[in-house]
Amino acid sequence: MLEARGLVHHYPGGVTALDHVDLAIPAGGRLAILGANGAGKSTLLLALAGAIRTDQGQVVLDGTPVTHDRKGLTRLRHRVGLVFQDPDDQLFAATVAEDVSFGPLNLGLTAAEAGERTAEALAMMGVAHLADRATHMLSFGQRKRVAIAGLLAMRPGILLLDEPTAGLDPAGVDELMQRLDAVAGTGTAVVIATHDMDLANGWADRVAVFGRGRIVLDGAPDTVFEDEVLLSGLGLRLPMLRRLASALASRGLLPAGPLPRRLEDLVAALPPLR
Repeated sequence: MLEARGLVHHYPGGVTALDHVDLAIPAGGRLAILGANGAGKSTLLLALAGAIRTDQGQVVLDGTPVTHDRKGLTRLRHRVGLVFQDPDDQLFAATVAEDVSFGPLNLGLTAAEAGERTAEALAMMGVAHLADRATHMLSFGQRKRVAIAGLLAMRPGILLLDEPTAGLDPAGVDELMQRLDAVAGTGTAVVIATHDMDLANGWADRVAVFGRGRIVLDGAPDTVFEDEVLLSGLGLRLPMLRRLASALASRGLLPAGPLPRRLEDLVAALPPLR
């Protein structure tokens, strides 16, 4: 369990990025942290990963507060991995395999053990064939997946990703989210920060909505997306598929119950054409 307890953080100029934020991330599951640009999502991920020291509050891992010394941060980084929005902020080695193996080697694993983890992580992200490729020769989408593989090779229990689909075309988004589904299927908690409401609606089993430095809604997508007025006030629109499903349901074209969150489920729920 990774927790934010009362996190407060300010940037120069008096800008409040986090305003007494509480959030619990248990093992497993798919969590989307939603919010408009500048809402505080990225700052929260940085704090949870130990990349910044907040002004107030604590990050707690398995009941023990994380300290910002070598021992405390090493303990945290054995369990929690953070993938930046721009993969070029993360990749640094000459080849893909060298980059992905860096983390396991720094955990003290042997070269053979690190090689095994590297191969496993590259395969999970669908880039095993790029192991010997120079990192600067990769496409943007490939660099994204290699950066994620570098964290997966360390086998974190919780994987944090900041806007993982930014800059990807629709095919790239689908590919990446399928890969992250597979990661979640291994028992790793996958947490994404995004402003893509449609992505969150179809992918997450839990949604936390950020607004003005605070989490103002937290729950299942069906529950969170009922509050259209609050979401609109935060600069967020209901997912397109939910708006469509709601319109169809109001016309009696969908059965009673939760609205479908995926296109294929919506199509399956429609009455047959006569």
